[in-house]
Amino acid sequence: MFFIPLYDENPSKKRPLVTWTLILICFIVFAYQFNLPQRIELSFIYKYAFIPDYLNNYYTVSNLTPLDPLLTLITSAFLHAGWMHILGNMLYLWIFGDNVEDSMGKFKFFLFYIICAISGSLLQYYSNPSSEIPIVGASGAIAGVLGGYLILYPKANIKVFMWVVIIFRTINIPAWIVLSIWIMVQFFSLSSSSSSGGGVAYFAHIGGFLAGMILTPIMKNKNKSLFNQRLSSPWEIKRTQKSDLKKTFTHGRKSSLPIFRKSKGSLPKIKR
Repeated sequence: MFFIPLYDENPSKKRPLVTWTLILICFIVFAYQFNLPQRIELSFIYKYAFIPDYLNNYYTVSNLTPLDPLLTLITSAFLHAGWMHILGNMLYLWIFGDNVEDSMGKFKFFLFYIICAISGSLLQYYSNPSSEIPIVGASGAIAGVLGGYLILYPKANIKVFMWVVIIFRTINIPAWIVLSIWIMVQFFSLSSSSSSGGGVAYFAHIGGFLAGMILTPIMKNKNKSLFNQRLSSPWEIKRTQKSDLKKTFTHGRKSSLPIFRKSKGSLPKIKR
């Protein structure tokens, strides 16, 4: 069985410009990184990735590294290790980021995103301060977005695509179930992960998620409440349709992408 979230049935009221910008920056950085020669790409990663050992020996290496190890707590959140890494992260940011941004406003959401990224990297650091393995990815920041969404809209329905052998279905699952399963997987995966080897930085996911849950009640706008009610019925199972893919991009609005309108007289008139 294979399943993946497509969209939430909880369209935001305002266009999530910060969420769009973060996604765009991540893809631009990844495209640049992906097209570098292998040796230069490795140098690029070691320059901007977060390396726990560099922070552990901060006063020794801070004058020797091309970038301050403290700054890499932020820059590492815009790097990704491969296509599956960035596509998975950006899908979750695309689905859940707009509502969290809407609850806080643009500036506070951007600050929230950065703090969650730093929190995730710091918890990963404390799990193994002497690790020399570069840590990259927006997973900590996006885990924070998931944590924020969980306490803002726990009953919102997430449209999930399910593939069982030759059967394709979409099903409405409450957000608290989808996100609780996600965070439980992170905890259970800790026992099978190695803190001294490469792989998934599960501590970064957990650190970001907890930071998001703590920060959201503090940073949300006063007119936004926690634990909002659901807008549609859960557990509805339907055949997968083309409209499901469309709603993944539009979030149920007429358009989820920026619209550029031309004003009257903005273009020169051409006489034939």
